[in-house]
Amino acid sequence: MMKILVVGLGSMGKRRIRNMKHLNAGEIFGFDPREDRRKEAVEKLGIETFEDFDVAMEQKFDAMVISTPPNLHMQFAKIAAERGIHFFTEAGISNKGVQEVIDISAINNVVAAPSCTLRFHPSIKRMKKLVDYGHIGKILTFTYESGQYLPDWHPWEDYRTFYVSKRETGACREIVPFELTWVNWVMGNVTQVTAMKGKLSDLDCDIDDAYHLLMRYENGAIGHLLVDVLARAAVRNCRFIGTTGTLEWVASEKLVRHYDTETKSWAEYPEPRAEIAEGYSEMSVEGMYIEEMDAFIQAAKGLGTYPHTYSEDLRILDVLYASEKGNDENIHVKM
Repeated sequence: MMKILVVGLGSMGKRRIRNMKHLNAGEIFGFDPREDRRKEAVEKLGIETFEDFDVAMEQKFDAMVISTPPNLHMQFAKIAAERGIHFFTEAGISNKGVQEVIDISAINNVVAAPSCTLRFHPSIKRMKKLVDYGHIGKILTFTYESGQYLPDWHPWEDYRTFYVSKRETGACREIVPFELTWVNWVMGNVTQVTAMKGKLSDLDCDIDDAYHLLMRYENGAIGHLLVDVLARAAVRNCRFIGTTGTLEWVASEKLVRHYDTETKSWAEYPEPRAEIAEGYSEMSVEGMYIEEMDAFIQAAKGLGTYPHTYSEDLRILDVLYASEKGNDENIHVKM
């Protein structure tokens, strides 16, 4: 029976606890300096919580799930790595301290697992399989939009009170690498990027609320990614164009469509029925979070390999930073 500490009991921390309880992953504890969050975790999730991190660490934990704001991830990841505790972090947007944590984790034989949630999405797994099996030939170009109006992210709280409204950890800035984690899993590495971004709305926060990235890949393909927090109906729409076919994914329709140029016909792959957690968008499929936690737990037990690494994460963050440089200097940045 594993002992697991969840660091940060906000929306994602509570979700990770639900996921691990569903998996019967082990004995789960929580840490958060906020009393209201600790109280909610106790009342709704039935776990023991700690107000003081040092007191929590007097326990001998096997694993740590770090669900803090992104700028705090490496602070806790380093502690876990130094103490030989396997750890998982939510999607990150800072490369500061990451290489040091990679090195310490390797020395101490620690499973270091950065989030790659969308790689567990049923439709994304379907598209990856179709691409890998050559069903659309060589990908030539793609376009993809991921958007949701920021006040709708957490309708139970004011968007101005949590990290998505801060410039360093802004919502769009976070979602660009979150989406690239799966896009580049399908497409490969980016070799050149430029971007346009800006504050376009009257949202009451100092963040860029739309990012347009134009990227060239190792295979010569060109792709466009739009991430925004403006879409009043949540959207994930993607279209891959290949030499022998096309793939379309409309998340709101829970459907992947494949056009085969040989048969001149469309095949449809509907998603299986899925649970949606209360308060979340219909596109936030709970099953992918459960699968992600299972992959981490199995890796921590030595029964599998987690499918994404911090070295891969660093390369994706390089794309984010290069896109921002491209916007600021009006240039194409080679990777």
